[in-house]
Amino acid sequence: MSIQWKGVMPATLTQFNADLSIDHGLMAEHGKWLIEHGCTAIVAHGSLGEGATLSFDEKIALQKTYVAALPDTPIIPGVAALSTREAVDIAKAAKDNGCRGLMVLPPYLYASDWREMKAHMSAVISATDLPCIIYNNPVAYKTDFTPAQIKELADELPNVESVKESSTDVRRVAGIRELCGDRLVLGVGVDDCALEGAAMGAKFWITGVGGAFPQHNVKLWELATTGRIEEAMPLYHWMLPMLRMDTVVKFVQLIKLQQNLASSGKLGNNRVRPPRLELVGAELDAATAIIELALKTAPAL
Repeated sequence: MSIQWKGVMPATLTQFNADLSIDHGLMAEHGKWLIEHGCTAIVAHGSLGEGATLSFDEKIALQKTYVAALPDTPIIPGVAALSTREAVDIAKAAKDNGCRGLMVLPPYLYASDWREMKAHMSAVISATDLPCIIYNNPVAYKTDFTPAQIKELADELPNVESVKESSTDVRRVAGIRELCGDRLVLGVGVDDCALEGAAMGAKFWITGVGGAFPQHNVKLWELATTGRIEEAMPLYHWMLPMLRMDTVVKFVQLIKLQQNLASSGKLGNNRVRPPRLELVGAELDAATAIIELALKTAPAL
């Protein structure tokens, strides 16, 4: 089945048991809750999902959990690895497991020139016929896919269908549209650039904060993508302090705290895998105060 690239597609956290193994039951429950509240797809084990600390086998098991729990929902795993070979293996396994698409990232750690990055991306994308998102996040991965390079990949690989633009430069959305026209569906991947991306023509939002506040994200995106920018502004202003937590080094810990507090511990906890550590002290207090204020002042929908 094809994917309709639209709406709010949360990049999910990976929730852990006390021994830091994956809590598959909680992952399935949370995934169902997201879809019930208007989300259109699940993006699994990406950066927010601590993909770099998950083993190959853990990623495969998580894909199977989501596909079994949500058979009618597109499950789109993030494909990133230290080596091209492992990334290709993740892509092939995702298809075997029933995932409906792939979000393809540059390799961890190694950021080089376009010749090498093109070879890596082409190998992963062409490993299956699944529709693919090119994920451009130079802030995190130190590799910047320019609009011209994105067009080059799209021209050569028919299953490149969309772009998750996360450079934080809203001009990039216009640049990609200028070169690619309607060939690619554009998505925004930086939470506090969501409204700006929608205004420039993005059709989907791969959000981090959406895992805690899906209804508010869905409403914001609906307003933004139907031209009601001014109507969306009060909701956006309310959400911005939390959206900004998606753009800092400890974004995983902060968004886990959001999900934990927003669900009163029912759909999340603060556990992270080292080298990350849970927030403590003044840092925890400051983040908790922001989130608790947001919960108290949440707009009615």
